[in-house]
Amino acid sequence: MQVGTNTKIFEFAKLVNQHAISIGNNCQIDDFVFLNGGSKTEIGDYVHISSFTSIIGGGKFTIGSFSGLSAGCRIITGSDDFSGGFLTNPTVPSEFTNVILSQVTIGKHVIIGTNTVILPGVQIGDGVSVGAGCIVRKSLEPWTVYANIRGELKAIKKRDAAKVLEKEEELLGLATLHMH
Repeated sequence: MQVGTNTKIFEFAKLVNQHAISIGNNCQIDDFVFLNGGSKTEIGDYVHISSFTSIIGGGKFTIGSFSGLSAGCRIITGSDDFSGGFLTNPTVPSEFTNVILSQVTIGKHVIIGTNTVILPGVQIGDGVSVGAGCIVRKSLEPWTVYANIRGELKAIKKRDAAKVLEKEEELLGLATLHMH
C-alpha cells in the first residue's frame, strides 16, 4: 500500500488487498471504513472517507482529489450475476459463479451524501454533489447537484466550478508557502 504524507488512517479502518491501494496526501479514512483494494484502488489528495463506508466488489475504484464519501456510503465495483444462471456468494467455488468485475470512478471535488449506494460501472464527473440516501445506477454529469426525488435520482442544479477551483488554487498556494 502506498500512503502519502499527512494522511490519517484510523485504527479501526479495515483495508484488505492492500497491495492494490494507493492513497494520496492529506487524506483521512475514518474508523469502521471497510475498503477492499480490488484490482486497483487510487485515492487522490485531500480525500475523506467517513465511518461505516464500504468499498467492495473486487473491481477498480478511483476517487479524485478534494472529494469525500459521507458516512455509510456503499461503493460496489463488482457483483455476482443475479440473472439466475449461476450460484452466488464468495463461499461457492468460482467455476459455479459469474462474478462481474467493473469500475467506479469518482472525479475531483465530488461529495457523496450519507448512505448513498454507487453501483458498478458508474462514472461520476468532477464537482458532482449527490444528496443523502441516493442510489446511483448511471454516470453523472460534472458540476451538477443530484438528489433523490420521489425515489429517482434527479439533477436539481449546477455547482459553481469557478469558485471551487479558485478555493483549490488558494489552498494549494498556501500549502506551497508553508513548505518553504
